[in-house]
Amino acid sequence: MSDEVISQTPPVIAIVGRPNVGKSSLFNAVVGRKLAIVHEMSGVTRDRVSSDIRWQGRMFTLVDTGGLNTLDDTEKNVDFWDAGITEQAKCAMAEADALIMVCDSQSGVTPLDLDVARRIRLLGKPVFVAANKCDNEAWKNDASEFSQLGFGNVYPTCCTHKGGINALIDAALKKCRYVPVSAVTGKNGLNIAIVGRPNVGKSSLVNALLGEERLMTSPIAGTTRDAVKIEFILHDRDGNPLPVQLVDTAGLRKTGKVDNVVELFSIMRAKSAIERADVVIMVLEAGFNKVTAQDRKIAALIEQSGRSCIIAANKCDLCSDEKTDALKKELYKTLPGLSFAPVAFISAKEAKNLDKLEDCLIQVSANLKTQITTGLLNRVLTKAFEDTPPPVIKGIPLKLFYASLSGVRPIRIKLFVNRVESAAGNYLAFLKKRIRENFSLSGIPLDIEVAARPKKVESIRRKNF
Repeated sequence: MSDEVISQTPPVIAIVGRPNVGKSSLFNAVVGRKLAIVHEMSGVTRDRVSSDIRWQGRMFTLVDTGGLNTLDDTEKNVDFWDAGITEQAKCAMAEADALIMVCDSQSGVTPLDLDVARRIRLLGKPVFVAANKCDNEAWKNDASEFSQLGFGNVYPTCCTHKGGINALIDAALKKCRYVPVSAVTGKNGLNIAIVGRPNVGKSSLVNALLGEERLMTSPIAGTTRDAVKIEFILHDRDGNPLPVQLVDTAGLRKTGKVDNVVELFSIMRAKSAIERADVVIMVLEAGFNKVTAQDRKIAALIEQSGRSCIIAANKCDLCSDEKTDALKKELYKTLPGLSFAPVAFISAKEAKNLDKLEDCLIQVSANLKTQITTGLLNRVLTKAFEDTPPPVIKGIPLKLFYASLSGVRPIRIKLFVNRVESAAGNYLAFLKKRIRENFSLSGIPLDIEVAARPKKVESIRRKNF
């Protein structure tokens, strides 16, 4: 291995610039898919969105940031969003090995471009200017005016056709540490999506788990827009590392309350995050004794996805132990589709009981690897039938011929019986419980399907006799 490989951690390139110059479009063009939300409305990107990129045999991390309306710490009348976006961008720039400053070639150099350039120059890091939106030769020729920003070469780019992007990234990587793909193999681990209604504390939970203010938080609904992926290491009680990818998502509101296309994109990203996840953490409020209709819709969405789940009842500092017990009973009663999910009562704001949530994550992660063999499954079910015979329906008792595993996510078990109509719902629930008792399936969804034994099997057996 080359002496150039000095770290297992990929170098970081951060994309910065004023609003509406095409930062997220450039980010998506390099990533190769629409990971960051792109819209003409100003301030769409708020949190830092990042992705690990494989580029000609090497790895690097690309970070998208929000548009900088001001970088002056003394500036007055800066609204909440501008201040939060600026802080997120500053963190990204501080962690970066190189910066790509994106400008709009069609608008030319603006006073805000000059201000952004002045401030990032103080960081003393390599800066590469992307004169974006160069859709024709005339704009490419005009891109040279951005040399007045004082960063050397200017790279005309067009995200729509990916023009000039290779040259830009190649130049930036020449100033970064070389880390081959092989050096970070196996970095990705458990993919966890954090979902819930707006303002239940999803971003606060991520910050508490990380021990830093990684995401913007506020009492305003819709603070989080992009599905933000963050990697960290979770350790079990024995100190063994478990790589984790946390994906914080936008709050899922009622469809009728979605009032703009950006929020619609956010909800689509959240639903996609559920589909991609290994485990979904559904966050709801423990400070209130009622599970809302929207909570039930989100629970149904998770159930339909077939993903493993943990319920994080946040803001438990607002309720007593008696209310906690009552809420847990109500949760399983009101959300029967998530009765398989363990519940952790936490307070993200006070970082309370996070160890219990981490224990649930570690346990569910281990349970995802549970192997259900056909032989053992049939022995477990046969014993269940012997211990507790099924009810007789219309004079015909239910008989089990054999069972088989027919699917995963969720785990699907198919029972071949003598008469489907004799399979009572409460007895199937009993069999589910017995299966869970004999296999490690906490947090793992499980479905049982009942089918009549195929006639072909019956005819073969009769022929053998």
